[in-house]
Amino acid sequence: MSAESIAATDRPDVTTLSYEQAREELVEVVRRLEAGSTSLEEALDLWERGEALAARCQSWLDGARQRLEAAREAVGDSPTEEDDA
Repeated sequence: MSAESIAATDRPDVTTLSYEQAREELVEVVRRLEAGSTSLEEALDLWERGEALAARCQSWLDGARQRLEAAREAVGDSPTEEDDA
């Protein structure tokens, strides 16, 4: 099922998507925007959906980073400045 066949009201709530689902839909949104064959209204809708999807992906990545840092601290392997470089 492509993003083109999903009406705005039929799309799943962004907050329920896994990282992989959000990323896949975001790739499709970018593809459609880059194609430039949408109306202005549809382009704005796609842009807003893309922003929400990007935020969802970032949220997943931030959560993963926090879990990794917590796990490292639990085993006494705290990150150093070299790890951040």
